[in-house]
Amino acid sequence: MDESPSSDELYQHAYAELKRMARHHLRAVPGSTTLSTTELVHESFLKLRGGASEDWQGRAHFFGAASRAMRQVLVDFARRASASKRGGHAARVSLSDGDVALELQLDEILALDEALQRLSAVDARLRQIVELRFFGGFSEREIAEMLAITQRTVERQWLKARLFLLRELEHRTPPGGTPPPPPP
Repeated sequence: MDESPSSDELYQHAYAELKRMARHHLRAVPGSTTLSTTELVHESFLKLRGGASEDWQGRAHFFGAASRAMRQVLVDFARRASASKRGGHAARVSLSDGDVALELQLDEILALDEALQRLSAVDARLRQIVELRFFGGFSEREIAEMLAITQRTVERQWLKARLFLLRELEHRTPPGGTPPPPPP
């Protein structure tokens, strides 16, 4: 009998943690499209379920994939909203279960996504640390435990990733705007 939990079981056990991560994702990019934490969790789970693999190789793998899915949902919303500004149809996002909706700066989401893709091409672990730390809200200690590396390694790689993203985001200024804020 297979002892590993299914994605549905993981989802139920991890729901509170996923909601916390969603709040971090939404807080990371303040701006103009509303989306609730619950909607972000649910949309990202649908993305995870539609993905190629549900064979989670531990907590870090699951939460890294969930964080990536949340970022992809935000990017998809930003792209749709950006298309609507150019004459496309607006996608309305309703609020559910009383979650506080936060505003997202569309250009910032897209710029950060592009920078993270470039970071991933340089070093996938750096991208994973950014997703877990900046978007997921995990501490450096928690990330070290998840990735089975030292906390000092996480600190050094977090600094390296932040510097990379700062340089990338400084070089990209949206039309008529200021560059997106770098990760704290």
